[in-house]
Amino acid sequence: MPIHGFDYHAPSVRYASEAAQRAGGADRVRFEVASAKSFPGSDYDLAAMFDCLHDMGDPAGASHHVWNSLKPDGMWMIVEPFAQDRLEQNLNPVGRIFYSASTFICTPASRAQEGAMCLGAQAGEKRIREAVTRGSFRRFRRATETPFNLIYEARP
Repeated sequence: MPIHGFDYHAPSVRYASEAAQRAGGADRVRFEVASAKSFPGSDYDLAAMFDCLHDMGDPAGASHHVWNSLKPDGMWMIVEPFAQDRLEQNLNPVGRIFYSASTFICTPASRAQEGAMCLGAQAGEKRIREAVTRGSFRRFRRATETPFNLIYEARP
């Protein structure tokens, strides 16, 4: 079964497709331009998003689309920047860098999209959980973490 990758940024999709071709994996990987709320397909076993849910204008809408695209026993893996729920918990070297990047990258990206939720890179587990469960998921948990990322699992 091939792996399907989607991104709304056409130059990134083109680069990924060319890289797959150069690596000899073009027969197993396909990349297409599509948003998180409109990518094609259904009955996926696994959906994965890497460091992007907090950048979306409508993360709950994206969550609902993922929910609709999974098999009943499917899973959504969500990788997000490591963040605690409260500002003062994030005032450490990594959190300060993430807040800085979020000001110039994450928040403007969200503001430019429908919904403009503006979670930002320091959204924290509580806000990510809220966006995911508003999108119809009933099971959500922190699966693991690194010093830089939180990895969540969501299931229908």
